[in-house]
Amino acid sequence: MKKALIPILIIAVIGIFMYTKAVGVYNMFVQNEETINGQWAEVETQYQRRADLIPNLVNTVKGYADFEQETLTGVIEARAKATSININANDLSPDKIAQFQEAQDQLSGALSRLLVTVERYPDLKANQNFLELQAQLEGTENRIAVARRNFNQSVQAYNSDLRKFPNNLFAGWYGFETKGYFEAAAGSENAPTVQF
Repeated sequence: MKKALIPILIIAVIGIFMYTKAVGVYNMFVQNEETINGQWAEVETQYQRRADLIPNLVNTVKGYADFEQETLTGVIEARAKATSININANDLSPDKIAQFQEAQDQLSGALSRLLVTVERYPDLKANQNFLELQAQLEGTENRIAVARRNFNQSVQAYNSDLRKFPNNLFAGWYGFETKGYFEAAAGSENAPTVQF
C-alpha cells in the first residue's frame, strides 16, 4: 500500500509545481504586457502632443504670404496621415509598429523640411510665436525619444522573458506573442553630408 502511494505523491507534487509555475509565468506576462501598454500610451501621448503643436506652427508660418505653400501642404498631409494610424495596445506586432513608425517618420521629415525652409525668412525666424513653437517642438521630440526608449526597454524585457525556457512553453499555451520595437529610420546610419 505504501509503495502505491509514492508514485501518486510524486505525480501530485509535480502537478502542483507545474500549476504554480504556470500561474506565475502567466501573471508575469500579464504584468509585462501592462507595463508595455503603459509605455505605449506614453508614446502615443508624446506623438499627439507633437501633432497638436503642428497646426499652430503652420498657422504662424502661413502669415508670411510668400512662404512655400507646397511645404506647408506636405506638413499638413503628413500630420493627417500620422494621426490617422491608431494601433491597439493589444496588437503591438512588429508590422503594426513599423507602419506607425513610418507615418511618424514621414511627419518628422515634413517638419524638417519646413524648418529648413524657414531659414530663408529672417522675419519669421525672429517671430516670438514661431520661436516658442519651435522650442516646444524640440522639447516634444526629446520626450518622444525618451518615450520610445522606455517602450523599447519594456518590450525587450517582455520578449526576453517570452523566449526563456520554460516560459516559452507556457507563453505558447496562453497565447502571448513577441512585441515589436521602434527602430531607427532607414538610412539613419549614414551621416548627413554637409557642404559649404
